[in-house]
Amino acid sequence: MRRVTAAWLDGWKRVAAAPWIVAGFLTLTIGSAVPFAIAMRGLLAAQLDGSLVAQDVANGVNNDWWQEFLSSQGSGLGSTFSPRITGFAATLDSLSAIADTRAETTPILGLLLVYVLLWTYLSAGIIDRYARRRPIRAQGFAAACGAHALPFSVLAAVGAVLYGVIFGYVHPWLLDTGYARLTRDLDSERAAFAWRVTAYAIVGALAAGTNVILDYAKIRVVVEDRRSATGSLVAAVRFLARNPGTAGGLYLLNTVTCAALVAIWAAIAPSAGAAGLRVWLTLVLGQGFIAARLAAKLHFLASQTALFQGRLAHERFTAAPVYRWPDAPVVESLGSASSGGGARPIEGSTAHAR
Repeated sequence: MRRVTAAWLDGWKRVAAAPWIVAGFLTLTIGSAVPFAIAMRGLLAAQLDGSLVAQDVANGVNNDWWQEFLSSQGSGLGSTFSPRITGFAATLDSLSAIADTRAETTPILGLLLVYVLLWTYLSAGIIDRYARRRPIRAQGFAAACGAHALPFSVLAAVGAVLYGVIFGYVHPWLLDTGYARLTRDLDSERAAFAWRVTAYAIVGALAAGTNVILDYAKIRVVVEDRRSATGSLVAAVRFLARNPGTAGGLYLLNTVTCAALVAIWAAIAPSAGAAGLRVWLTLVLGQGFIAARLAAKLHFLASQTALFQGRLAHERFTAAPVYRWPDAPVVESLGSASSGGGARPIEGSTAHAR
């Protein structure tokens, strides 16, 4: 338990030491939503333009107008503007969509796909920064992302297949086909509810197991400067097999941290119908929750990196060389003329001992 707590605390220290990563992802998250917000604004303006109900909608929630608007939107972007987007209902709706594998509308699905691809590409630089525990600057971050793009792409493809099996086949069988068969002749609602909870737990355990294996595979790619995604997956499984209690305890503690964050948001999330200064308070609280959720997500990688480095070897012996662009030839010529010796070697160009 001491090692789990130490890695958990070390992870938060690494996240706090690189606040620009949280700020960058927050900017990316908000920026990716701006085009959809502008499109939604156009839909709302077209619906309310010249309408007598426009003032009522501006002053608060008008359920009659809201239902009329939803009924006129079909399955497009406008259909996402429902009461479940307000306050804590949005968080519950997101969790429900994951648990029940509810499909999103095409525009939202495209945005999620782009976001996942960007996260996959940038996570190599994030892990590299957290592993080094020192600034690597924009050049080093971009170089780390590019150096590990291929193995990370392979790991993303493997993850897509595994998650597809879990949510495309295992989930429907447990919660639809299997649930219907097992509860067909049951007289007790408690027994049926217990089976459904068990089915959710099985799917959640499979998804969490896949997630933790892929996370440690990414960490081994970056920290050990590996080039084989397959070898990294095997190495990740070996690491987890040797440290099941520690790795599992850390993942559980991180999950509890996220659950506590959601509980806090449930207690303070504003309700719909805000006006005046409450609108700005709602906006600030909402963006604060998004930033905290992103920090918690980044903490998963930071704490797992800390645990891996602490259990296997010190970071000086495992981290790959610092990525930097080579100096111009004229710099080497100047260095040779001033020292009278050979050209100065470029940092990161030599093989790194493991």
